[in-house]
Amino acid sequence: MPTRENGTSLAEQLTNHIPQALTDAAAKFVDSLKLSSVSERVRRGRRVVIKRRNGYSEQLAELANLYFRMAGIPIRFWAKVVDWRRWEVKCFRMLNGDRFHAFASGAKTVCVDKLPGKSLWEQLNRGTLTRQMLEAAAHELRRAHQFWSDEFRGPWSHGDAGMENVVFNEKTGRARLIDFEIIHDKSLPAAARHADDLLVFLLDLAAIAPSQKWLPFALRFLNAYGNLDVIAELKDQLSLPSGIAWIWWGVRTSFADPAKVKNRLAKLRDLAAHLGYYRTVATKRARQRRRASMSCHEISPGIPRASSRTRAISDRAKAASPGMPRRLPTKR
Repeated sequence: MPTRENGTSLAEQLTNHIPQALTDAAAKFVDSLKLSSVSERVRRGRRVVIKRRNGYSEQLAELANLYFRMAGIPIRFWAKVVDWRRWEVKCFRMLNGDRFHAFASGAKTVCVDKLPGKSLWEQLNRGTLTRQMLEAAAHELRRAHQFWSDEFRGPWSHGDAGMENVVFNEKTGRARLIDFEIIHDKSLPAAARHADDLLVFLLDLAAIAPSQKWLPFALRFLNAYGNLDVIAELKDQLSLPSGIAWIWWGVRTSFADPAKVKNRLAKLRDLAAHLGYYRTVATKRARQRRRASMSCHEISPGIPRASSRTRAISDRAKAASPGMPRRLPTKR
């Protein structure tokens, strides 16, 4: 094999540069597949988010769906604008209609209330992600997965439940789901669809979360979600894809180092397979990390403290009652 002046072989040069070139091309391709433009306005005193489908959105969606089918990826974009508008409004109202509004506005536009808070993706990138946020996200996903969907003829699923589509309100401690451009393949069982929602969320953690935090974060998230049947299904999905599916996988992992992602996926598989054990270990460590109480820890076993109930009872027993004579009465 010929070598270059710096001593590296041509094969090594290709190995080093072609993946980066393909990654850049894939990133540009995915960026070009933005089906909707998003803007914010104030209407009738409420801040709203306006999503408007672009002129060639249907053709782009069909192109993306063709890729998904060829790569064996079980998701689809809503290609027809009318179908997307109906699904976007329906899902938003189902999950967030207790306080917020959504409606179709015009032939290619959906208008939804802007939810208070920041996305967990933003929190992760800013280094402000907390375990409370992860628990809130897991609880909301578990709640959402219990809704019935006529579209699936079974439990509902998101299809793109990444951290960017989870908004956390610090004032209420509540997480909410947004952005319903993608739907799972309807042939998938509910457990597989729900596991894919968990997978997409966990891939964000595995891709960019700090090395010391990502696994405890993942454990906290899975513990809070709590459905062991879905988590068991997730275990089988935690592997690197092959073929052209890697392009979408790169999107899901923000084109992070594949070696790092592979290593973290192996740890996630172990975590999913032995979640009960990790729960016990995490609980034990949490107890050990608790600070000793200033008023409740023992000075020495068997010795009552000055403020203890035992000492108080003992002192009262020894004390002379105010109504009791100090000496027995003498006989006359």
